[in-house]
Amino acid sequence: MTAPARVPAPSRVPVRTRTSADLIRAEEPVLAHNYHPLPVVVARAEGTWVEDVEGRRYLDMLAGYSALNFGHRHPALISAAHEQLDRLTLTSRAFHNDRLAEFAERLAELTGLDMVLPMNTGAEAVESGIKVARKWAYEVKGVPADQATIVVAADNFHGRTTTIVSFSTDETARTGFGPFTPGFRVVPYNDLAALETAVDETTAAVLIEPIQGEAGVVIPDEGYLTGVRELTRRKGCLFIADEIQSGLGRTGRTLAVEHEGVVPDLLLLGKALGGGIVPVSAVVGRRDVLGVLRPGEHGSTFGGNPLAAAVGTAVVELLETGEFQRRAADLGTVLRDGLAGLIGKGVLGFRSRGLWAGVDIDPAIGTGRDIGEGLLREGVLAKDTHGSTIRLAPPLTITEAELASALGALERVLGRG
Repeated sequence: MTAPARVPAPSRVPVRTRTSADLIRAEEPVLAHNYHPLPVVVARAEGTWVEDVEGRRYLDMLAGYSALNFGHRHPALISAAHEQLDRLTLTSRAFHNDRLAEFAERLAELTGLDMVLPMNTGAEAVESGIKVARKWAYEVKGVPADQATIVVAADNFHGRTTTIVSFSTDETARTGFGPFTPGFRVVPYNDLAALETAVDETTAAVLIEPIQGEAGVVIPDEGYLTGVRELTRRKGCLFIADEIQSGLGRTGRTLAVEHEGVVPDLLLLGKALGGGIVPVSAVVGRRDVLGVLRPGEHGSTFGGNPLAAAVGTAVVELLETGEFQRRAADLGTVLRDGLAGLIGKGVLGFRSRGLWAGVDIDPAIGTGRDIGEGLLREGVLAKDTHGSTIRLAPPLTITEAELASALGALERVLGRG
């Protein structure tokens, strides 16, 4: 039998002496192809700017899908990380550590809830929320064993684990990954009548994004979130708000649900909670809901580690002042007005709240990928979502001049299309 051909080993030239093209080629044989990144190789970053290996600078209008709400290497967050690195990084939850209690207390107070379940990634927070909701349904609501259902919205994005793609409507995320986990019902987003029909005595929770990020920053009608909250209370099930992208200042409030004065039963946080330094996520909720967990029923070796807790506490401290929420609200007006000025100039429409926008480009000009590549040549980093829609989500530290510069770059790209 003929031995399979071996993939040539990548070049052993030190990374820092390679060009962007060298590094992109080096990734091809050794990295799984689960992403299609824009052709830029970032080596350094500060604030709202990144620099590639050749020294070219780019204005970051993506902010790590909102993981970098406070910009790259925010001094307060870097200081907290450095200080903790010199003391203690990991104990596992087999032992207590001296940073976790403060993090949990301050995060609960910031969100107006009672208890915190610390995890690492956003997808872990979603999975944890699902487990807690099912446990609550069996122990508190009295749903028969293994019959709990969770109602979700079409065009959702909650992650890409096997369970989460089971209730995705994105065929790229689903195809080839079955069999799928049962127990989910999908209804149209922003449709209270459909939600009313789907919720029954087996429903443990309604899980939605207050604003659908990956779908193109889709903002529901005024009153939708209030309606979800009222319906779940009346039907005796939980309201789980996935604020992994929309939360922590992005929309001009600490949480997107605050735009309607709504308090969910469980809140899912991640991305910006780690300050762009370490993965930090959390399920934050009512005591009578998170209180259903007992030792051994759920856990994480790294969840709640001292380094994550130190950085997470520093993130909460930044948000406690309200400065970043105000900046997102004020500059969000600048972003909205700038995009409105591009309607008819290549922009078909847009949706924005705070410093977050989904921009629909005329397909005759190009796909979202084409626009992203055009912006890259202009020194601006942004990314497509679906089709000809691009998403803009700059760090909340961006200045009005920088924002105007990015909008000018978009206008030039559209004009060349």
